[in-house]
Amino acid sequence: MLQVPFRLARHAACRPLGRLTVTGAPFSTSGSLNQRTFPAIFARGGTSNGLVIRKEDLPPEDQWPTVLPAAMGSPDPYARQLNGIGSGISSTSKIVILSPPSRPDADVDYTFVQVGIKDGSLDLAGNCGNMSSLVGPLGLDEGLVTNPPLHHDGEHTIASVRIFNTNTSKVILSQFRVDGTPPRFVPRGDYTIDGVPGTSSRITLKFLDPAGAKTGKALPTGNPVDLLRLRDGSSIPASLVDVSNPAVFVRAADLGLPDPESLTPSSIEADDQLKDKLAEIRRVGTSAMGLDPEIESVPKIVLLFSDAQSPDVDVRCLAMSMGQAHKAVPLTMALCLGSSCRIPGTIGFELISQRRAGPKDSVIIGHPSGRIEIGTTLNEGGEIVSANLHRTARVLMKGDVFY
Repeated sequence: MLQVPFRLARHAACRPLGRLTVTGAPFSTSGSLNQRTFPAIFARGGTSNGLVIRKEDLPPEDQWPTVLPAAMGSPDPYARQLNGIGSGISSTSKIVILSPPSRPDADVDYTFVQVGIKDGSLDLAGNCGNMSSLVGPLGLDEGLVTNPPLHHDGEHTIASVRIFNTNTSKVILSQFRVDGTPPRFVPRGDYTIDGVPGTSSRITLKFLDPAGAKTGKALPTGNPVDLLRLRDGSSIPASLVDVSNPAVFVRAADLGLPDPESLTPSSIEADDQLKDKLAEIRRVGTSAMGLDPEIESVPKIVLLFSDAQSPDVDVRCLAMSMGQAHKAVPLTMALCLGSSCRIPGTIGFELISQRRAGPKDSVIIGHPSGRIEIGTTLNEGGEIVSANLHRTARVLMKGDVFY
């Protein structure tokens, strides 16, 4: 009997199921208990990779805990996922599930699943911006999207596909290069993103009305900065922001470390005491936002740094993802940070104000693998209309996944 933690927290009306116990192997395309498979695509989206699966090729949702963790190689007490598709880090233990549109303003739906590496939990609480870059192109190539609007940018034909994320109930406009009749995604191009070798065609993602993805408000507490009180009696200022996905932003300088500006993913991973403190800050901030601190995927805690050494970077960050120090930056956290830097009084806004005068439409964010530019569109009232960015993606393999 397999016991797998399963958290299902996509909508306000959808309550976590807690710990779900599933027995047997209810789903097998091959009809043999010894050869349990389902068709899938293994693909890279931005600085992440994972499986893309059509929902019709999976069993009912309450049986996903039997199928999806095993496919990724979880649960794995060694945290390597050697027995599956995953590779032992949070950015490569991801799944996207495609389905027909459920609403008239979308062309395709998708659900994002973060698979726990050690415990095999399925976390559906938030979205993944990197893996979102796959949805428009694969929705088209897999036949879920037909006859998308096309336009020419002077050099290429560009398709526009509206994708609906079921985790956050938000629509994203995905624009990407196509060719042929019927049009198909063209992955080749000369665009580069930090953290990924080589070049590909550019995919533009416009997260429409991204504020309040989980809490209903850009500032869930109504404050640009909150003082979070920890168990030892100390306090730390934090900006609790919910744009695309919620985040807990803190200054690295406020952690009480002798040299906070020198923090790296490897130095954090080597410091269990610091990791425990960051986990506590995340949990306290999560509760202050009215969210469940037991759900590890959202919000994430993101450390912010001033960066006098990089004049072309507006703010530097280091994020924790599923208890690990991220080697780049989760894309929804970059979106949240870029938007946060446009909200007066937040830690991001204050840090960026120290480096330049006057607002800009985009923010250059430094992260451990390079930098990323995030654009934010505001209306006349200062409300966030969209958060915009560029990614690349490509299919790595198609076939049957054995689990």
